[in-house]
Amino acid sequence: MQSRRGIVHSFIGGGAIGSLGGLIGLGGAEFRLPLLISYYGFAAIQAVMLNKVMSLVVVASAILFRSDVVPFSELWGHNEIIFTLLAGSLIGAWLGADWVTKLANQTLYKLIAALLVAMAALLIWGHSFSGQVNWQLSFTERLLFGISAGFAIGVVASVMGVAGGELLIPTIMLLFGADIILAGSLAMMVSLPTMLTGLARYRKDARFAVVVEQKRFALAMIFGSIAGAALGGYLLSFVETDMLLLMLAALLLISAYKVYRHD
Repeated sequence: MQSRRGIVHSFIGGGAIGSLGGLIGLGGAEFRLPLLISYYGFAAIQAVMLNKVMSLVVVASAILFRSDVVPFSELWGHNEIIFTLLAGSLIGAWLGADWVTKLANQTLYKLIAALLVAMAALLIWGHSFSGQVNWQLSFTERLLFGISAGFAIGVVASVMGVAGGELLIPTIMLLFGADIILAGSLAMMVSLPTMLTGLARYRKDARFAVVVEQKRFALAMIFGSIAGAALGGYLLSFVETDMLLLMLAALLLISAYKVYRHD
């Protein structure tokens, strides 16, 4: 995996994943995870840990890239949304990571496959929103629903090693009435502390050593993902969105089947 050929392959693989993420406005971690398992041959828990580290770097870079469109001062003006979701997601991320480290690989494969199927559905449903959607909830209702949703998202993010944007974006739009561009940046602000919490738990597991052992591989895939995300954003104007979402959803379903059947 650390050979020059392996590094080149990981950069190319990261670029392909980043391009998909850039086209749909996400980090692409939901596509990276099955690639790490089915193509590169990592065990489930190792793939989740590597995916989490890569997701952290890609999302941190994406926040900086988006700051010209949605400045940090504007995000801070919506700190209620960030803190409400974090109140649940930080706990969910820690407990989710703790739970995953105790699962057998075969059980984790099946769990990941089920979540990939759910992600395929969310990919289409979550991107069906084109404007602001507001359920007109009271402050107390938003608080309770926000913390509960944050907890569930934190668990899923740790189980799959993803940032959770595909879950956070529709949640922010539905509960708080944010438009999709603002929701995307707010989701990243929630994702970063959530991923750091999950990583803090994973570091206590001996299998986290794979991150150090495969650091060159991981760095190559990270740089590939960032370059691919930029390319995906550029190609967005040339791609039919509806057809793209159907194709990517189909890709997730195929990946789910391969992960489920993984030996």
